[in-house]
Amino acid sequence: MKAVVRRGPQLLIADVPDAVPGAGQIVAKTLACGICGSDLHAVHHLDHSIEMGLRSGAADTLDPAQDLVMGHEFCAEVLDHGPGTERRFKPGTRVVSTPFAFGPLGPELIGFSTRYRGAFAERIVLTEALLLEVPNGLSSEAAALTEPLAVGTHAVAVGVLGERSVALVVGCGPIGLAVIVALKRRGIGPIIAADFSPTRRARAEQLGADIVDLNCGCPAPKV
Repeated sequence: MKAVVRRGPQLLIADVPDAVPGAGQIVAKTLACGICGSDLHAVHHLDHSIEMGLRSGAADTLDPAQDLVMGHEFCAEVLDHGPGTERRFKPGTRVVSTPFAFGPLGPELIGFSTRYRGAFAERIVLTEALLLEVPNGLSSEAAALTEPLAVGTHAVAVGVLGERSVALVVGCGPIGLAVIVALKRRGIGPIIAADFSPTRRARAEQLGADIVDLNCGCPAPKV
């Protein structure tokens, strides 16, 4: 099957072995996949990403000398089931998933593992227990935003926020915008959003930021 492969500091389309589900896993067809900032960083700085992960306690699951298929923000269609699955999702069901798979070294991040390819491939192996069915009417492209939205939702959930809290969101990229959405849903405000990009500031305002500022008093970067 075809996949977008990182080979050295470049991306190319290549043939990779077909996706074969193991115990408790399913194989799915990629329908949509987002490009995360970590994917962009890894193209040229994968060694740095690995070093930071190891320093943070991550398992050594990624060999930078091997081809890497990234993509962890995805929506996929169930094709087949591996052994030991409950077959909760019949073929044709659209699903999203926490981007982890369970291997011999424990949980591995899909798309940042040389054992578990990401969704920049035509088909992907997923853990059945971590799947969520996509509701009818939600596009595959919107469903692929589940993972980054979950990051913002989690950040707000673990924050110590009270009725009188004022939220400052510094940086209005995809995760910052997800934080704004999560804050708005919980009724936290006012929400102050800061970003150097006028496009991102406009998007933050559209999504519910109450006060939008260039830099919140920080000096602008020199260009």
